[in-house]
Amino acid sequence: MKTKTYSIFGAGASGLYTAWRLLNGESKTKKNEKMLEKGDVLELYDWGKYNFSKKESGTREPGARVCTWHYKDDKNNSYLELGGMRYSYWDGKPMGEGHRVVTKTIEALDLKKFSVPFNESADPLMSLRTKNMYISDVNSNQPAPYAVNNYGADSAPDDEFTTIESVAITEESGPKTRREWCDFYQNGEIKIQMPESSVFKKGDSLKDIGYWNLAYDMLGQEGFSYLADGNGYSSNVVNSNSAQSFSVNDEFTPGTEYKTLTKGFSSLFTGLFDAVVKLAKQKGIILSYHPDVRLRSILDTKHGIHFTTATRKAPDRLAESKTCDAAFLAMPRSAIELVAQATRYSEKEGLDVLNHEKVQLYLESVIMEPSYKVGMFFETPWWRDTTKGSPKYPAKLTSYFLTEEGIEELKHHKFPEKYIKELQHAKHPPILNTSYSDKTQFIDAVEAHTRERLTYKQEQLLLKVAELDTIGPSITDMPIRQVVYFGDNALQKKGKKIYGMLASYDDIQYTDFWKALELGPKAKRKIPESRDVQPLEGPRAATPVMVKALRQQLAALHFGPQTDYSAVPEPLETKYMDWSLPPFNAGYHAYKSHYSMRDVQRNIRKPSQLIKGKDSAIFIVGETYSNDQAWVEGAFCTSESVLNDFFGIKPIIDEKHYPFICPEEHV
Repeated sequence: MKTKTYSIFGAGASGLYTAWRLLNGESKTKKNEKMLEKGDVLELYDWGKYNFSKKESGTREPGARVCTWHYKDDKNNSYLELGGMRYSYWDGKPMGEGHRVVTKTIEALDLKKFSVPFNESADPLMSLRTKNMYISDVNSNQPAPYAVNNYGADSAPDDEFTTIESVAITEESGPKTRREWCDFYQNGEIKIQMPESSVFKKGDSLKDIGYWNLAYDMLGQEGFSYLADGNGYSSNVVNSNSAQSFSVNDEFTPGTEYKTLTKGFSSLFTGLFDAVVKLAKQKGIILSYHPDVRLRSILDTKHGIHFTTATRKAPDRLAESKTCDAAFLAMPRSAIELVAQATRYSEKEGLDVLNHEKVQLYLESVIMEPSYKVGMFFETPWWRDTTKGSPKYPAKLTSYFLTEEGIEELKHHKFPEKYIKELQHAKHPPILNTSYSDKTQFIDAVEAHTRERLTYKQEQLLLKVAELDTIGPSITDMPIRQVVYFGDNALQKKGKKIYGMLASYDDIQYTDFWKALELGPKAKRKIPESRDVQPLEGPRAATPVMVKALRQQLAALHFGPQTDYSAVPEPLETKYMDWSLPPFNAGYHAYKSHYSMRDVQRNIRKPSQLIKGKDSAIFIVGETYSNDQAWVEGAFCTSESVLNDFFGIKPIIDEKHYPFICPEEHV
């Protein structure tokens, strides 16, 4: 039997996951010629060179748009996340919330022991239009500084998401499961009678309405500004597909249990790479890893999938011409478009899948959203309420958050069974997976459901189990936008403590503010942005002017407007990642309006499906065209769907309640 060669282009989340599942996946049938067997070749190409191991060392931690950065690049020191940071934990229940494939993968790689909570503050600090406040401060007596219609400034900015969604769904109605959301993406429409002044009307299809357009129509200029400024993400109010945006903005509602890994989120991809190497060796499959090499062009020919590559040393020259039996493009939109451009001018005969008009139409179905992150390390956690030099507006980072795991711990310590049942079923207010910023408020809520006073021992046990240090964030309309507090999270507890802070978490309109500060005064730009692959090389040191600008804004956020920058101490180290640069050209993606998300997801993964009468073994996987854009889950799910549907591999989990991509027929 002829040996097979499968080539994966991209060693980020989807590329590594695809390699892992090709090696560890089980066939749906006894005879499956598409399964990799002894003697077959699995190629893994990547434009970057990640630090996977001592043998495969590199310039930065792995994960493509995930990038863990340790102080002084020492894995024993405290770390920050300068890319993707977390996942939504799934408790394993059939109807449970969360990222099921990521959770399952972490368990399969024996990384669950490193999984820890990564929860948001119950009472975030905000600074909007030079007014400093906490979410809990905003009320009719102290409204936010916006002239919002219908007293909208009297409550939290995220409440405006609910106002927008009210055109189609309410707390009592609307999609709940993943399958129902897929149906909503296709068929969701405005269900209420809109006022005469509205641009839109009852019956209008939400997938054909831009979210910015709808939000502006519903909230007016001031309401939209309050939401855009106060929610922290420009990407949440971009003019994307409204039906999808309803779901995306529900992800950030209270009750979601986020987790990360104590070694940093990049350790997930180190684990995947290690598993790929080990499995290939065990099964006698030839693993060929090619860092610093990118896909240049690709055609489907009568001899197989023909492709050319280029190297980092000579990016404009053809390095190799090769063929494979199946090609996986584990790449975002921008990188795929570069491959399509080069393929147009190929002189070789074959089917140019990527440049077919309908494939191009579907490739353009997503918005590319730039992102920029700057991290800083300090000698002290100056942003907290400390005895010396306390900020006027400290970040409230202690909260109480009871999870199912906490319930199990309470059972272990013989907490009264009748109390536990009450806590599990509590609704008004909910107890489980709900953040409380104040311990008195938390205990009062618990006692309201138990209808009895807790003993001192019971109260202390409950507080111990539920207490968390949160990440923040703090939110502002200044260019830093969001601040995330990592603190002292070093694995090595000996020696001097170092405290980390994601000092600026920007997307879309705010990213250019920092670009102009990267070089400082009296410096000329020497590398064209089209050639600057800084995201692959790793975090880059900030200039003194960038550091000073950060300190100015951090001082205003934590100590009040017009506070001198010196209120914030000089950092020990400051570095940034600009995700708008090649090869990603975006931190994340969102679907445009006037597209069927279902059709895009199902067809773009094997783009030859869009060309009548053609069947080409070229596949596209990754977060870009997924059901979970901006998350590792999206990358894993598109890969899983391709392997299940086109390679006969059994699903990693039961997808009855959790389709990896939107199914053709909806329940």
